[in-house]
Amino acid sequence: MPGLLRGVARTAVVAGTATAVSNRVSRRQAGRWAQQEAPSQAYQQPAPAAAPPADDMTSKIDQLKQLGDLKAQGVLSEAEFEEQKRRILG
Repeated sequence: MPGLLRGVARTAVVAGTATAVSNRVSRRQAGRWAQQEAPSQAYQQPAPAAAPPADDMTSKIDQLKQLGDLKAQGVLSEAEFEEQKRRILG
């Protein structure tokens, strides 16, 4: 059973990390598209402001809290915790 919980915990961490990365890539791509379109729309209206980086940091903090909880429950070892923390903080 502990192996199953550890697998589920890893899956949750990986899914959370993948979501955060996907969101960041989407925001970056939207910013690039806005920059490319900006010269053609220069006389129409200003481009919308990019999303604040606080959302990205909030997501990272939430993921780190989840990791801490999993470590406190004994689901993650110290090495696994450090590896996942490194990936999140990238």
